[in-house]
Amino acid sequence: MVAPLNVGVLGGMGPAATIDLMTQVLRLTPKGREQDGVRLIVDSNPGIPDRNDAILRSGPSPAPVLAAMAQGLEAAGANFVVMACNTAHAFQFDIERALGVPFVSMIEEAGSAVQAIAPPGAAVGLLAGEGCLEAGLYQAELGRRGLTCVTPEGKARTKFMALLYDIKAGDVGASSAQRMAALAAELEAQGAEALIAACTEVPLVLRPGTTKAPLIDATEALATAIVDYALRRRPLPPPFSWTSVGDA
Repeated sequence: MVAPLNVGVLGGMGPAATIDLMTQVLRLTPKGREQDGVRLIVDSNPGIPDRNDAILRSGPSPAPVLAAMAQGLEAAGANFVVMACNTAHAFQFDIERALGVPFVSMIEEAGSAVQAIAPPGAAVGLLAGEGCLEAGLYQAELGRRGLTCVTPEGKARTKFMALLYDIKAGDVGASSAQRMAALAAELEAQGAEALIAACTEVPLVLRPGTTKAPLIDATEALATAIVDYALRRRPLPPPFSWTSVGDA
């Protein structure tokens, strides 16, 4: 049997979400000898500057830290790198150009997963942090797939961000689950035909099957891709290329 590829995981944003990704990779890995499992090389660094603060308020950029972490994972033997945070994909370019191995995008994998279940032109509700929404990550990804977006606005966005930081602080009980379900219901009422848990804290309190509209868990979509790529079920995307991207 050919050995699985090694996976580098940029994590710590927050730590519980990183652990959830690892748990889902374990759940999705075919059962057998432990020696045949997927090797995860994880850098869970809670000291990464706040992504939302960087995008929304010109706070310190996490890009240099993320790029250095990615290089460390590659040096440790990672054959490809992923990131356990949706919003931090706003800095994907800086990470990719620091790497000599492929970067697998959570945004692209979640977009592919929702496209597989949503009818053409469907409206997709985004349970996403303010930084992710302002960066337009899912709007661009779903737009190129012919899908539209429904996003939390006004008080709903404020409520989501307050809940996000409560979950990061460890509040993953019934109250947080009810608050997240209510926010999902608001997006459904606005016409969302499918939902994406587009923040890695969302699936800590809201799982597929608990909403009226189908819910795609971006963490699960990435975990599925990790297992597929690591076990060589599908070819990896190419690594970053200056010739195709051009100068920064």
